[in-house]
Amino acid sequence: MKRRIIFVMNPISGTGSKAEIPKLISQHLDKERFDYEIILTEYAGHATEIATQAKENGIDIVVAVGGDGTVNEVARGLTHSKTALGIIPCGSGNGLARHLLLPMNPRKAIQIINTCEIHALDYGIINGYPFFCTCGMGFDAFVSMKFAESGHRGPVTYVENVLREGLKYKPETYEIQDENGITRHKAFLISCANASQYGNNAYIAPQASMSDGLLDVIIMEPFDVLDAPQISIDMFNKTLDKSSKIKTFKCKKLHIHRQHPTVIHYDGDPVMTEADVDIELIEKGIKIIVNPDGDKSIRKPNAIQSAAAELFNEISVVREDINKQTRHIQALSRILQRKLNL
Repeated sequence: MKRRIIFVMNPISGTGSKAEIPKLISQHLDKERFDYEIILTEYAGHATEIATQAKENGIDIVVAVGGDGTVNEVARGLTHSKTALGIIPCGSGNGLARHLLLPMNPRKAIQIINTCEIHALDYGIINGYPFFCTCGMGFDAFVSMKFAESGHRGPVTYVENVLREGLKYKPETYEIQDENGITRHKAFLISCANASQYGNNAYIAPQASMSDGLLDVIIMEPFDVLDAPQISIDMFNKTLDKSSKIKTFKCKKLHIHRQHPTVIHYDGDPVMTEADVDIELIEKGIKIIVNPDGDKSIRKPNAIQSAAAELFNEISVVREDINKQTRHIQALSRILQRKLNL
């Protein structure tokens, strides 16, 4: 018996056109194994409604065609069911798809769906909002809000917001309670990760796994502008957990008290919530089509990542040169001041 698939396509997510996707599905989906239907979303939340109805109708697979927002909407309609989530990544970040080592090429992503290897994986909930990749508060949630307000998508817009807002963002103090007790931290951001990255291969939690039954909690301590290039390098090199500005731990559940109500994000979508935040990990709560060769894949930095790392290294060298010149100028100023006082 053929399996039934519904492709849920968000026509406006991401940065490129999806006009060719239906043709690619028709050409490359294995028709001997699958019957399919394509449904376009028409408004926010529509993908969840489609996925929920598909689950109730016994559809075998619902494929999210879009970015992390579309993936989140579809996935939340499929939790705790026999219906599996598939992904054709067409967003601006594609964090969950990249963590799962799914191809960014739509034709190759369809071929992964043809293999139909399904694993039961974890997901999380933050103040009632399901997330499948990351959630958090502090600077990343603040930037997510600015990103959403900008009306433009893509990594360039995101970086613009990071650079513009980062210099004036004020860290907050958080009280964190987990299974081991209560601690207080002044932090630039707190991220809770089910998967390893935000998107675009920016790894906020390099060691995170969707099958270990635990959240990876990342506390980024306050830092100055001179630390920013190295933190960026560490994030793209998957070494952020080695940074002196980062504290990490794993847990199943935690409660965070903030000084006042403000924004959080779940899979990059911002929402205003009360000061108290509850986050928990749900084990094996969703079935997802995975890359059967994912564990064999070795990620190599793409051209943009390599260029970015090279640029940040150059910035670090320039920064050190500036520091040396500044020290020389200060020394000369002290000598000049002493001579003037004679």
